[in-house]
Amino acid sequence: MASNKIKLSLLITFLAILTYCEAEIDGDLKKTEMTVYYHAYTAGPNTTVIDIPEATTGEVQDGTKFGAMFCTDDRITEGIEEDSPLIARARGIYVVSALDGSHAHMLVSIVFVNGTHKGSTLEVQGSYQHFEPVTETAIVGGTGKFRLARGYATFETPYIDMDRRYFLTISNMTILHY
Repeated sequence: MASNKIKLSLLITFLAILTYCEAEIDGDLKKTEMTVYYHAYTAGPNTTVIDIPEATTGEVQDGTKFGAMFCTDDRITEGIEEDSPLIARARGIYVVSALDGSHAHMLVSIVFVNGTHKGSTLEVQGSYQHFEPVTETAIVGGTGKFRLARGYATFETPYIDMDRRYFLTISNMTILHY
């Protein structure tokens, strides 16, 4: 009796795998290229990036200290100006993952809240090089209009206002999706 249950279970599993493997994606592969602008504030009333405290001391103050972690909810706009229309939020974490502080591991969801891609997301993941003029990370997934996304994003921070603790980052993205 138990043998028949195992055989039936294996047959159902095989049919499920076969059905899944035969599924096709509707539509053709598309390519989307876009430039967006991240506006990060690390202090003040508009703070969008915060330290995640160390378990031992509760004080993380150096953005290049190995193991430092940051949580972010940055505004992403369609234009370079701070008051440009909001199109998305960059929500995620950064973990400084190089002993010398030169790299952070970036795990960010770009959540589109307005415009053409409203309701869709892009998942960006990879090593973010702090001291390079331009750094590149992978786009590893997406939802909505960016279902099954893959691609890459470059990041450049051309403007920093240390008095306001404001950082403007330009991101150019090339996305393949269905």
